[in-house]
Amino acid sequence: MTRFARAAHTSHSLSVAAMEEASRSGLRTADIEHLLLALIINDQSAGRMLRGAGLDIDAARRAVEDQHAAHLAELGIEASFPGAGQIVFPQTEGYEWSTRASDLLIRASGRGKSGDAAAVLRELLVEPSGLIDGILARIGTSAQALLEQLDELGADDTTTPLTAVKRHGRAAGSIETFVSAPVGDVGAFLIDPARIPDWHPGVGSLELGEQEVAVGEVWEGLAPTQRLNGDPLTRKPELRRRRITLESAHLPDSVAWSFAYPDAPKNSPVLMEFTLAGTTGGTQVHTTMSWARRGGWRGIVALPMRPLQKFMLWIMLAQTSAAISRSFR
Repeated sequence: MTRFARAAHTSHSLSVAAMEEASRSGLRTADIEHLLLALIINDQSAGRMLRGAGLDIDAARRAVEDQHAAHLAELGIEASFPGAGQIVFPQTEGYEWSTRASDLLIRASGRGKSGDAAAVLRELLVEPSGLIDGILARIGTSAQALLEQLDELGADDTTTPLTAVKRHGRAAGSIETFVSAPVGDVGAFLIDPARIPDWHPGVGSLELGEQEVAVGEVWEGLAPTQRLNGDPLTRKPELRRRRITLESAHLPDSVAWSFAYPDAPKNSPVLMEFTLAGTTGGTQVHTTMSWARRGGWRGIVALPMRPLQKFMLWIMLAQTSAAISRSFR
């Protein structure tokens, strides 16, 4: 992955996570404290370093709330805030970065800098306002201690968030995601057909029958009728139904589902494979998405469309991985 692509992916993933965190408190502007929270759950080496240093999302959230309350008390302001609620970022609009957070992200990808999560964290740890220092002190660490650990990481992060997977006759790609929950909980979530609409953007509802959850069992799903923000969503009639099959299950290590269009048999079924591994603070989820390429002259005609296919593949994988992570926060 090129430096530009890595910086773009880092900016996107951190923006989504930070704005999700801001939405818990009813805010529409994500600031540097939300950027810190986003870094803690990031799947690059900087996120792993933070979690290895003992920072977890729940403790960091409490530290952010306590730091804001202490700051108001210092100003002589007595105020009580409602507790943070659920993440509502996907269902709401109008989010943006604060000026200082936006400037920080720009500096992290400036001349001579990599733009990866480690570069963003380095800029955050030297941010002069004192907010991050105060938050870290409440967690039991300091910016200096984390900078020293960051120096030990050495070279720029070589993590490739989206990987092209070579499978004969199939378009395929994979993505890595950190989920702040135990492997067993994540596996139980991914194998539960009732939870598929929570992570698959193309499934709005599922008809749950009496069958047990077993390999080879089939469920019928329906495409969403509205976007997450409530706007109506229209689809071709033949793309409204989904046939969903549990292809394999080896908990707590892996789960695979296939998604087909029973009313559009020429459309190749999409295979979604999840591989889980325990890591510090939670679970690393490796998601692979693939489908059969068209053969013959149709495959030749489709060649110019492959860059667009790759882009759509990345969008689907990014949406799926973000939804899985969000479900445990």
